[in-house]
Amino acid sequence: MTDESQTEKTIKSIAEVIDQAEHILFITGAGISADSGLPTYRGVGGLYEDEFTAEGISIEMALSAYMFTRRPDITWKYLWQIGSACHGASFNRAHEIIALIQQRKPNSVVLTQNIDGLHRAAGTTNLIEVHGHAFDLYCTRCRANFSAADVIANYEVKPSLPPLCPRCDGMIRPDVVLFGEQLPDGAVSAMMGLAFQPIDLVIAIGTSSSFPYILKPLIDARYRGAPTVEINPADTHVSDIVTYRLKLRAAEAMEKIWRYFAEQ
Repeated sequence: MTDESQTEKTIKSIAEVIDQAEHILFITGAGISADSGLPTYRGVGGLYEDEFTAEGISIEMALSAYMFTRRPDITWKYLWQIGSACHGASFNRAHEIIALIQQRKPNSVVLTQNIDGLHRAAGTTNLIEVHGHAFDLYCTRCRANFSAADVIANYEVKPSLPPLCPRCDGMIRPDVVLFGEQLPDGAVSAMMGLAFQPIDLVIAIGTSSSFPYILKPLIDARYRGAPTVEINPADTHVSDIVTYRLKLRAAEAMEKIWRYFAEQ
């Protein structure tokens, strides 16, 4: 059997298990947004492949809670760059197809590491944004909520950073998880709740599955005998343990799967 025919057979099998499942867990990482023009390499949201930033520190340090408390201007410099990269990006066919599958399988859940908001824009329901949302902002002093549009009117023009709250003059920050910070309580509770749901299919798309809370649902599904799927052009931590493996980009893979699934 040729590689092409094997891939087609795998795609058809994935469409069949989606059709049979009632409670699907989609786990998505930066790779699903690559077809929307967002890069997948280092840093929150994916922007940095150089070892150090202009300040001579790693991007992880620049985007850390430690740096934010000491030099918020540096952290905000790179938060703004991430927002600028995400701003104006549109959801792609992979995001859209997940939302379409949810319409047929309303008990399905999407757990994303992404902060770009593209799942929301595509109409995803039952969404767990484990690392937050880049365009939801709040004041660190009075806790007032803002949207990015309230604070940053034009991403083509860099504003004065860090932005200050118009109500109390406190510092504003995005509602995202910086390096060294704990995950939000709501996201942790939602992920813990997955253990009590009858998940009968797990599909990982565009994620290296390196975080324990991303890896765990896949391992749990394997022990339960539930099918698992990985869609990623690169090999990852879970490539050898999943039931079905597609070495394709997210949008291409989901489009091919949808063609078979829609015929069911």
